[in-house]
Amino acid sequence: MKQMTYDHILVRYAELSLKGKNRSQFEKRLQHNVRTALKTSFPEVKVKRSFGRMFVQLNGHDEQGVSKVLKGLFGIHSISPALKLENDIDLIREGAVYAIKDALPAEKGTFKVTSKRIDKTFPVRSQKLNRELGAEVLKNTKEIQVDVHNPNVELRVEVRQDGTYLTCRTEYGPGGLPTGTGGKVMLMLSGGIDSPVAGYQMFKRGVEMEAIHFHSPPFTNERALQKVKDLTKVLSRYAGTEIRLHVVPFTEAQKQIHDAVPGEYEMTIMRRVMLRIAEKVAGKRDALALVNGESLGQVASQTLDSMHTINEVTNMPILRPLVAMDKQEVIEIAQKIDTYELSILPYEDCCTIFLPPQTKTKPNRNKANRFESSLDLDAIVKEAAEGTYEQKLSSAEELDKEFEDLL
Repeated sequence: MKQMTYDHILVRYAELSLKGKNRSQFEKRLQHNVRTALKTSFPEVKVKRSFGRMFVQLNGHDEQGVSKVLKGLFGIHSISPALKLENDIDLIREGAVYAIKDALPAEKGTFKVTSKRIDKTFPVRSQKLNRELGAEVLKNTKEIQVDVHNPNVELRVEVRQDGTYLTCRTEYGPGGLPTGTGGKVMLMLSGGIDSPVAGYQMFKRGVEMEAIHFHSPPFTNERALQKVKDLTKVLSRYAGTEIRLHVVPFTEAQKQIHDAVPGEYEMTIMRRVMLRIAEKVAGKRDALALVNGESLGQVASQTLDSMHTINEVTNMPILRPLVAMDKQEVIEIAQKIDTYELSILPYEDCCTIFLPPQTKTKPNRNKANRFESSLDLDAIVKEAAEGTYEQKLSSAEELDKEFEDLL
C-alpha cells in the first residue's frame, strides 16, 4: 500500500456561518487571520476558502504544529486533518484505511463512513461508496467494527471536482467570531487574574484590542510592569497579531487623590479618574468601548452601587464580560489561556496601594462629585494622558527571563 500522510487541514467555521450577506467579509477576515498566524513558522502553507469551509494545504509542514495554531484562532469551530486524493476509487479505498488506522491506532473501536458525492460525474454513488469503503476498512484491520449509530470515529468522504477529501479526527477551536470583525476596544489591564481573562473573552467576539495599564512608580515597581507586558504578549496569541500596550504614569494622580479624598471614597474616585484617562486614550486610538475584568459583587469597587457611581464619568460603553462569572470560573479560563501563573506573581498594581482599612461598598454620585470638587481633574487627566507611552508586544517575543525562572 502506498505510504500516505495528511496533506491538508479542513477548517470549519463557528457562528460566522450564520451570517447573511456579510458572511464573505467574515470568511475573508478569518482567512487573513489564519495566514497571518501561520506565515512565520509555516511559510509554505496555502490557505484556500471553499463554500462553507476552508482548506489549509500543508505543503510538507507538520500537521500537528499547524493544528495547534489553528485551534487558538477565534472564528474556528473545528478542524480535521484531511487527505486529498484523486477521484480514483482505489486511492480512496487506501485513504480510508489510512485515516481509520490513524484515528484508532490500536485498531480497536467502532466507525462509520459518511460520503458526499458533490461531483456527480464520479461513477460510485454515495451509499455504495459508504459500503465499499467500510468493507475495505474491515478487511484491513483486526478488531475494528461498524457502528452507524454511536461510532468512536466517523470517516467523512467528500468527492469534489478538484479531488476527494477524507477526514476522520476532529479537534475543536475556540469558536466565536474572527478577530478584527467586531470593532476596536481598549482593555484596562491591571496584571491580576481577571482583566486578561476579560480580554480573552472579548477576543471571542471578534474585537480588535489595545490595552491600557496604570503604573505608579515607585509604589509599583518595574517587575509589576513587566508582568503586565508579559500578560500582553500571552494575549497577543489570541489576537493573531501584536497588541499595543499604553502605560499611564499614575503616581501623581494617585497622590493627589490620596491627599484630598476621604479614605472610604478613595477607591471610587481613583476608578473614576482612571476611566476618564482611559476614555481619553481610547478616543485617540479610535476605540469604541472600554473593557475591564469586573465581576458583580467580587470586591467593594464592583458592587452595583459602585459601578453606577463610577460609570457616571464616561459616556463610552464599558464592557464587562466577566460580570456574571464567579472567581473559580475565571481562574479556570486563566489557567486554560496560560495567564494564571503570571497573574499570581506577587507584584502590586496601582489599585492595591494607598488602600484604606475600609472602602465604601455603596458610594453615591453626589458625594463622589463633592469629593472630586477639590481636585483639578482636567489637569490630572491631561497630564496623565500626555505622559502615556505605548509599546507593541507580541507572543513571538520571549517572556522576561527572570519571570520564566519564577513560573
